[in-house]
Amino acid sequence: AAGSCRRRRLAPLNEDNGRFLLLAALIAAYLSAGATVFSALESPSEAAAQLRWNRTLHNFSRIFNISLPELRAFLRSYEAAMAAGIRVDALRPRWDFPGAFYFVGTVVSTIGFGMTTPATVAGKVFLIVYGLFGCAGTILFFNLFLERIISLLAFIMKACHERQLRRSGLLPPNFRRGPAMSGVGSLVGWKPSVYHVMLILGIFAITLSCCASAMYTVVEGWNYVDSLYYCFVTFSTIGFGDLVSSQNAAYQNQGLYRFGNFIFILMGVCCIYSLFNVISIVIKQVLNWVLKKFECRCCPKCHKSSARLGRRNAITPGARLRRHNISMDTDGQYDSDTEGRRLSGEMISMRELTASNKVSLAILQKQLSETANGYPRNVCINTRQNGFSAGVGALAIMNNRLAETSDSR
Repeated sequence: AAGSCRRRRLAPLNEDNGRFLLLAALIAAYLSAGATVFSALESPSEAAAQLRWNRTLHNFSRIFNISLPELRAFLRSYEAAMAAGIRVDALRPRWDFPGAFYFVGTVVSTIGFGMTTPATVAGKVFLIVYGLFGCAGTILFFNLFLERIISLLAFIMKACHERQLRRSGLLPPNFRRGPAMSGVGSLVGWKPSVYHVMLILGIFAITLSCCASAMYTVVEGWNYVDSLYYCFVTFSTIGFGDLVSSQNAAYQNQGLYRFGNFIFILMGVCCIYSLFNVISIVIKQVLNWVLKKFECRCCPKCHKSSARLGRRNAITPGARLRRHNISMDTDGQYDSDTEGRRLSGEMISMRELTASNKVSLAILQKQLSETANGYPRNVCINTRQNGFSAGVGALAIMNNRLAETSDSR
């Protein structure tokens, strides 16, 4: 009764749609809270700056006997010059090869500082075509970087896990990793923890940002907080453009600084991208937990049915299947009619007991066969699927490689 009620209630709104709507509501609340905080922090400063500017403008007009309309027209021309990249102090050329290379790097990485923009019609049209393929290729590069950094971390963490098992005596001293030994002990289906990966990536991102900030503080003359702010805005591809590195006309050891700036930005963007995807997995787990907590709380019939079933000393195949983490993807011999039925809680039927035993026997045979052939469980399951069944993109990479989001959990 509880299962059928849940299916009827969630028919128009499945788990994916519920997670999407819950995330949309949380993002809306997060945006509102952020807007409130930033408005409270920055609005007084903006009003004070506007007041100081109006006072300065009127004093300049009175002292030099210039009418306010003429002065405002001159300032508008100055704003147009700034938008075109013209500054009072000498700056590096914007559209020489190094400057253009810096520009296309900010385009394909979606940083988009905005300090350089094409002014011609041909340049704007070319940017549309160039950015279409460039951004797509860069996102693919970020995903491949994510896959390889997760593989590297998984290899290192698995080696540490094996060493810990050897010290505790759970693995033989002469154990070697390989297909024939993949089913030994606690290493069957082992995957790194998403929280450990998030911690490692977070430490690496902080270390990288601190090192880059030290360089910008020395070379650009910014204070350390502004340098940290620039690193986060750049590495996260927000790219406000209020602070932009490597824009002066000349630097000491200019070639070395440009190379270091490029390496820091490249590594920072890749690392923060990977960290963002790991955090998104954690957010998804929190959403699943919230949805599970809210499941069937609005339906009193489900509470009564579950309480009645809990008081009875009856064995149900559904509970047994849940304890063994059996899914429709892992058993090919599941009887659809049997799976669709739900017991009333009185006693178990012979038909469902037979089906449950068949499922357990099939799972056991499958595990024995995979262990004998040296394949982990998830590999054999995925070979029956097409290339897109496990998902694509960064989320699929994290789901396949981290423990808390795998299907075996």
